[in-house]
Amino acid sequence: MRMDWTGFGIVAAILAIAIVIFNRLVRLRNVVREGWSGIDVQLRRRTDLVPNLIETVKAYAAHERGLFEEVTQRRASSIAASGVGEHAAAAQALSGSVGRLMAVAEAYPQLKADQNFLKLQSQLADIEDHLQMARRYYNGAVRNLNIAIQSFPGILLARPLGFREAPFFELDDRAQAAVPQVAFPGGKP
Repeated sequence: MRMDWTGFGIVAAILAIAIVIFNRLVRLRNVVREGWSGIDVQLRRRTDLVPNLIETVKAYAAHERGLFEEVTQRRASSIAASGVGEHAAAAQALSGSVGRLMAVAEAYPQLKADQNFLKLQSQLADIEDHLQMARRYYNGAVRNLNIAIQSFPGILLARPLGFREAPFFELDDRAQAAVPQVAFPGGKP
């Protein structure tokens, strides 16, 4: 009789541990989804701001048509992206194009003093700050989920229950840090 209770206690303990692990994995997966939602919101805000930025700069720099088309194309690619990797690549490409657009704006003192442009520039900087914070939050949530899935005892339950590692949202920060080179017709920077 004592053996029956011991066996029952062991099964109950294993079941309790499995429930705790499952609930932890579900919570971590939902935190990752929440983190991705934050990134998605900031990426959407940035892509929504880009047309206003383009129109403002267009008024001053009409001869930069190729750059405007590039930024517009990058924005469309950013909107159409799906999956973390594709979003990261599109976000990086859009950031590079917007950086070039901002460099063009530096060549126009009237534009740099335009209140609408200054407001848009401030909003863009604010969005970039929020995007960086959302990216850190998401990547931290991904790290925690991946650790739980890859470590013992979670590894015993994670894969059979359909939990998979989530990808990090990675940007090549070195590429963004590079100062874009802008050349104007006639050799004037």
